[in-house]
Amino acid sequence: MRIVRRILITVIVALAIVFIVIYYISPIALSFYGSAKAIPITRIVPTDLRDLSVNSSPGAKLSYLGYEFDVPWNDLDQSKTQLLPRDKPEKTRVVLSFSSGFRLMATKCSPHEMANEFMRGDFRMTPAAFAAVFGPKAVNSDYEFTKDVLEFSPDKMHHWALGPPIHAREQVLLVTKSMLPSRAAQSGIFNIHNSGYRGYQQGDPNSASAKESGIVVTLYSQNDTFELILAQSKSTHLVKQPEINRIVQTLRRVEKDSAVAQR
Repeated sequence: MRIVRRILITVIVALAIVFIVIYYISPIALSFYGSAKAIPITRIVPTDLRDLSVNSSPGAKLSYLGYEFDVPWNDLDQSKTQLLPRDKPEKTRVVLSFSSGFRLMATKCSPHEMANEFMRGDFRMTPAAFAAVFGPKAVNSDYEFTKDVLEFSPDKMHHWALGPPIHAREQVLLVTKSMLPSRAAQSGIFNIHNSGYRGYQQGDPNSASAKESGIVVTLYSQNDTFELILAQSKSTHLVKQPEINRIVQTLRRVEKDSAVAQR
């Protein structure tokens, strides 16, 4: 009986050790490993713009997709304007080309698009699981979702947290942070806003990589999301921050698109 008891005690202790390793130690080890192997973009977090000035040069007021905004350039080549998708009556994207070689792509997105992608797309997350990872506000706000992801970094991981839920949440955030930012974000992510929208600018126009990577501007409200990609790899004109600020500060929803007005 004593031998059987010793065997049982040994088995129980071994199982307990295995449980502790799986439940507590493995998540801690994976947390450290994930942080150490994280790609550089995951360590970039949003900061405030230092240059808030707004360009006032002659330009154009543009109106597409139910939005209106100013651009500080008057060389738009309207013959090259593309409204997409071509095979659908409702257009959600416009590509604008300027004589300088500069291109501006604007896209309107449906509200809660990010949450829907996780809950109804390939991930099939329940609303409760989505809220547990990205926060309850993220369920109904793409801005809150993006904020939670972009403000996360490996430096904020709780390596020594007890129990797997915190580690699991942070691993999902880390993976999402590695995929969500654009290439432009490598030179910086910046907080932006106007009277009706708030969001992020990915890319520093003063960086050496700005010509090739461009600038991505995403603005959110409770009801919609509007994204602008400023592509300048083939442009003789490199965009400046005051020019971006002008676009951001003049963006607003309109009832009906109007013609391009040069001014």
